[in-house]
Amino acid sequence: MDRRTADIFIAGGGIAGLIAALGFAKEGFSVVLADPAPMPGDIMTDLRSTAYLQPARDLLQTIGVWETVADRATPLEVLRVIDCAGDPTTAKTERAFEAADLGAPAFGWNLPNALMRCELAQAAAANDRIDLRFGTGFKSLLARDTEAITTLSDGTQLRSKLAIAADGRGSTLRQAAGIDVDVTRYGQKALAFHVTHDQPHNAVSTELYHSGGAFVLVPLPDFESKPASAVVWMNDGPEALRLANLNETAFSDAATQRSTGVLGNLTLTSERQIWPVITQTARALTARRVAIIAEAAHVLPPIGAQGLNTSLVDVHWLLDVARNMPDDIGTPKFLDHFAKARTQDIAARARVIDLYNRICRSDVPPVQSLRRLGLRLTHDITPLRHGIMRAGLGG
Repeated sequence: MDRRTADIFIAGGGIAGLIAALGFAKEGFSVVLADPAPMPGDIMTDLRSTAYLQPARDLLQTIGVWETVADRATPLEVLRVIDCAGDPTTAKTERAFEAADLGAPAFGWNLPNALMRCELAQAAAANDRIDLRFGTGFKSLLARDTEAITTLSDGTQLRSKLAIAADGRGSTLRQAAGIDVDVTRYGQKALAFHVTHDQPHNAVSTELYHSGGAFVLVPLPDFESKPASAVVWMNDGPEALRLANLNETAFSDAATQRSTGVLGNLTLTSERQIWPVITQTARALTARRVAIIAEAAHVLPPIGAQGLNTSLVDVHWLLDVARNMPDDIGTPKFLDHFAKARTQDIAARARVIDLYNRICRSDVPPVQSLRRLGLRLTHDITPLRHGIMRAGLGG
């Protein structure tokens, strides 16, 4: 049996896991990262994109990755929110929130997930402190007071001070650590895809709310000389499945209608990916010699760029505790500091996004009226608008 030692073991080679690996390596720790999937390549296997808020961008700058992707990031300078009603969908109330109102250049910077993961994997592969093992999964855990012993699918046995579960909503490491989850299901599914459109997006991210859920257009660089956006479209499950099976022309027409034609005609330029919309939170963020982060710890509906940005807040705090307690990695004291830093914030975000999703998908007229009133108030009352925008900037 191959036996190895490292300071940190990370299960999961997604964006959060790779950033954590690069962050720990920068702090001088040795890292082994394992993921059963192959090494990320140039193929767009993930059609989602993420608007990296300022704290997330700062973290990417700290680990030396932002510079490699900055020229491909699309700034989101304005957030346009449109409340809709009726069939066909029509806009009822519209407001625009401008980052410049707070003296900020943008709310966030949008990048395709596949591109970011590929860049992170290449940076990790070139780092001498990181043993990157794509194509190898986590198999089992034996947690002791002084170390975590993990066995990988290739038979390797690894001794580390800390094991980090960053292996997604179905995390096998979290399960091996004996941590259960609470799940809220909405009967919704989300579709992710890319489109081109007639009108330029002008660095404006547009969110349209109607029964079934949000329809979000997030700016991308031009595609074949045409303005382009990434779309996340939430719907009740049966309707989402119906849409996913439409031919490309019919789907493009349906998306254009749902968008109220705010950017002109939308034309599908990618495959469509679909996944269930849930809220899921781990009942604990730590176990003996184990820390739980990212979607292993929390899954949120795709609203307000909170999902991955919340995951990167986990990484920020894990690195912060390690930086301040380098000799206590993985100890109860270390894990307690991390859990205290994250537990309440995750719970609060989950509650807010859960409520927001329920309100925004409602087709009950009084709730829709309340939604429109809320949009007007949050924009038109300046102190309230500034507070909401600071939250949008990652404050």
